[in-house]
Amino acid sequence: MILRVLFFLTLLCVQKTEDNPKALEIFTDDFNDTILDLNHWNYELGDGCPELCGWGNKELQHYTKENIFLRNEKLVIKATSENNRYFSGRITTKDKIEFQYGTVEVKAKLPRGKGVWPAIWMLGHDIDENLWPGCGEIDIMEYVGKTPGEIHNTLHTTDSYGISKNTKITTVSNIEDGFHVYKMNWDKNQIQFSIDNDIVYTFAPEEKSDAIWPFDKPFYLILNLAVGGYFGGFEVDNTIFPQEFIIDYIKVYKTPTQ
Repeated sequence: MILRVLFFLTLLCVQKTEDNPKALEIFTDDFNDTILDLNHWNYELGDGCPELCGWGNKELQHYTKENIFLRNEKLVIKATSENNRYFSGRITTKDKIEFQYGTVEVKAKLPRGKGVWPAIWMLGHDIDENLWPGCGEIDIMEYVGKTPGEIHNTLHTTDSYGISKNTKITTVSNIEDGFHVYKMNWDKNQIQFSIDNDIVYTFAPEEKSDAIWPFDKPFYLILNLAVGGYFGGFEVDNTIFPQEFIIDYIKVYKTPTQ
């Protein structure tokens, strides 16, 4: 069953969150089942070919269902290497959970080592008609193992994409150790990013043209662990595998100001 969650529908099904009794819950996954909930998530498989080989970034991995699983009430996206080939996983909420404005909160533990590229991100729901970067992209968390300790928050739009000017790199000592909370707050005026409740970047352009601000529409979520590519780097340390990107929970909710 397709569960498309838009703001004007959430009032029919939302709940108040425990942490913020005034917040309206849109979507929560604690990954406390034994298999991935396909009412909420889609697998994206393969290497992107023929339409988008290397997933548009010359990434080296091949996505499979087997590299995504639940363990100890957590989601595990596992990157492996076999015979100079790389395998990993990617899931999305496209056409199932899509929302305009709100807060996304993800508690996750990063992989490490040269070549890994985990990400928590979002794309505009109209990407099939309004191709990237016109659809807009919100990178809630990106990390590349070749530069340990650095977290990237980025917006991609028609005005600035690829090596976007709308980005912030935050250095967090030992970010690879243990779980950390990555959060994005989004309303009609700004998009704000935080790590462990410390605000690290706010994108609030005065001009809200489609080229600069394609963010007044529903977006969907993506979780993946890439290997190599333009951003991850083409020098991959094969001795690091397997590596795991572990997600404890994901929450999406709205506060009264959103």
